[in-house]
Amino acid sequence: MNISNIPFGVTDWSALQKTEHAGISGKAYWRTCQFGDLRVRMVEYTPGYVADHWCSKGHILLCLEGELHTELDDGRVLVLKAGMSYQVADGAEAHRSSAPHGARLFIVD
Repeated sequence: MNISNIPFGVTDWSALQKTEHAGISGKAYWRTCQFGDLRVRMVEYTPGYVADHWCSKGHILLCLEGELHTELDDGRVLVLKAGMSYQVADGAEAHRSSAPHGARLFIVD
């Protein structure tokens, strides 16, 4: 990864407006910053959240709170707890998320 043309800055995530994204069940709330081609998000999943799509975008994802269940298109299910992360490249394993008890995530993609 080459991060360029981004001056030093500080982000107060609590000051950013949330956008709401409905899942099959539950909701996701995103606070998003865009730095050139780099999208950085603080995401909260409500308890019972299940994504309404399979994702093929690459991410680096850190679970800050709660528990994230990630289903891969090959049938594996991985569980991330607070302090755990995953990384996946664009076009690699398709995945979808759920958060039975809710989760807060920091995502770079």
